[in-house]
Amino acid sequence: MRLGIGIGWRPEIAAEVEALTGIDWVEAVAENLCSDHLPDSLVRLRERGVTVVPHGVSLGLGGADRPDPERLAGLAARAELLGTPLVTEHIAFVRAGGPLTASPRLEAGHLLPVPRTWDALDVLCENVRIAQDALPVPLALENIAALISWPDEELTEGQFLAELVERTGVRLLIDVANLHTNHVNRGEDPAKALDELPVEAIAYVHVAGGVEKDGVWHDTHAHPVSAPVLDVLAELRSRVDPPGVLLERDDAFPPGAELAAELETIRGTLRSAARAGTVARAAVPPSAPAAAAPAAPVAPLPSAAPVARTGVAASAGAVVPVAGARTGAPRGALARPALPVRTPRPGARDRTAVAQTALLSALVAGTPVPEGFDHRRLRVQSRALAAKRADVVAKVAPELPEILGDGYRPAFLSYAGSRPMSGGYRRDAMEFVERILVSGGLPDPVAQRRLTHWWEDRSGPRPPGRTTRLVRAARAVLVGK
Repeated sequence: MRLGIGIGWRPEIAAEVEALTGIDWVEAVAENLCSDHLPDSLVRLRERGVTVVPHGVSLGLGGADRPDPERLAGLAARAELLGTPLVTEHIAFVRAGGPLTASPRLEAGHLLPVPRTWDALDVLCENVRIAQDALPVPLALENIAALISWPDEELTEGQFLAELVERTGVRLLIDVANLHTNHVNRGEDPAKALDELPVEAIAYVHVAGGVEKDGVWHDTHAHPVSAPVLDVLAELRSRVDPPGVLLERDDAFPPGAELAAELETIRGTLRSAARAGTVARAAVPPSAPAAAAPAAPVAPLPSAAPVARTGVAASAGAVVPVAGARTGAPRGALARPALPVRTPRPGARDRTAVAQTALLSALVAGTPVPEGFDHRRLRVQSRALAAKRADVVAKVAPELPEILGDGYRPAFLSYAGSRPMSGGYRRDAMEFVERILVSGGLPDPVAQRRLTHWWEDRSGPRPPGRTTRLVRAARAVLVGK
């Protein structure tokens, strides 16, 4: 099915998104939605016929563990609530440690790249099949941006994605901003990646902004879309007409007029690239057709694990009748072809678990950098993870920056440097406050009382009643005077 032109729906810009004209669909972060009811804004958009696609960020399908059944059930419930034709996630790992390595569980709080190795590919493919079987609609996976590269990789990004599609029939969500990020940060050619991946499997495309600092591209989703990213979009459009293209913005939200202008720039880029492709094809004489480009070489598997070519990559992106979809899937959903099951090679999960745990531990717990990694890049990534933790905790617990004032950020970064995240961001906020209270508290008695009450309100068996909260607020005001 064709999605058209869309924008990422975020609560902060819900009104602006509703006011935009020419929007065919929106994408909402799945974890920001309840599984049993929708925000009023999304209800109104759906009533207008706007498709809503849930976009997951926490499954960690590239991780060594099998997908969490509860997370899968939550994503499936949101898909059914939205009546969406597909759901999307990322080719990434977000946590490591635990039983596979007999070590503490670590949370990255961010999407981290999987090694492009045959072991990691085996694990990813099995995890994708588990997810596909648990979801009521087809799944599409997004390529991610990365600051760091794994040593001794065996496949390029395009080869890795092509193998993933061939083995699982999964669709692709291609983020052209991430291709540009990997070009700056890892020296990878976006055109080569597009040449190698099965563009016919693309479900839709992401376009987003970022910024370059000290030779590193940061995929911020908080800046306008840059010309190099639009150039990658044009490259993609010269190869295929994507079913959907979506503008992402996650922070520093501009006025609605600026969002509309960016969307129009994206439309113009697609139109220009389509015209250029038409002219190029028309310039080829009928008697002298252009020679097909040679296939990119694929690194061979070790002899113990030959690739079983299924030949489905060319058809993985085809739209099929609804009758072929899983029973109960929303109308317009795409079916997944039946493919032979291939289990990971013995030890693949264990080897992947050890490698990912060592990397994440170096990033968030200060353990030695694994051999082969760029130490400088890991320091940059480590600081970025801590900064993101501080930013997200400030959003989920906005009282903390208010109570701590200018001291919030340095205090949190000091805490994050010695305390890896082992749960979600709300748990992280609680542990941060516990650390302050246990280590002596705050010099300001008013701020100390407010912080103590904040912690008590959230750590007790049940939240305090309205009267208690009002008394505390009045007492804080009086003491402050």
